[in-house]
Amino acid sequence: MKTRIRELRKERKISQEELAKAVRVTRLTIISIENEKYIASLILAYKIAKYFGLMIEEVFDFSEVEENDESKI
Repeated sequence: MKTRIRELRKERKISQEELAKAVRVTRLTIISIENEKYIASLILAYKIAKYFGLMIEEVFDFSEVEENDESKI
């Protein structure tokens, strides 16, 4: 899943470690989400979005998920 986390961190000069501590996960989790290797849980997505003062949809791109889910109907 694509995210804007890296872009948002760089705009605000926040390290992966700082973000990880703020949302109570490991730096490896943040790296994995940024590299699209891991999809954040809803709770983690909420925490990350709240940290940046944004809505989940402004941080995470759900378009691919929505397309894949429609094929299951």
